Amino acid sequence: MKVTIKYFGLVAEAADKYEEVLELNGALIASELKAQCLNGLSIADKDSVQIAVNQNLDDTTTIKDGDEVALLPPFAGG
Repeated sequence: MKVTIKYFGLVAEAADKYEEVLELNGALIASELKAQCLNGLSIADKDSVQIAVNQNLDDTTTIKDGDEVALLPPFAGG
């Protein structure tokens, strides 16, 4: 199955890309895909990175063919 991964902010900087299409073999839940994508990247606090599947923040979602996945850095504001 193919999924589109979009990287934002410091995640995009660490990955040195903003988007890629991955070919996945087998079912993954969002948290497993997040760990796979962040593996090897120089991000100090990987737990602070959130994952959104089809614009919904939920790391328990099962990834399906054609999904759009975003890896989001911590947000600041006020």
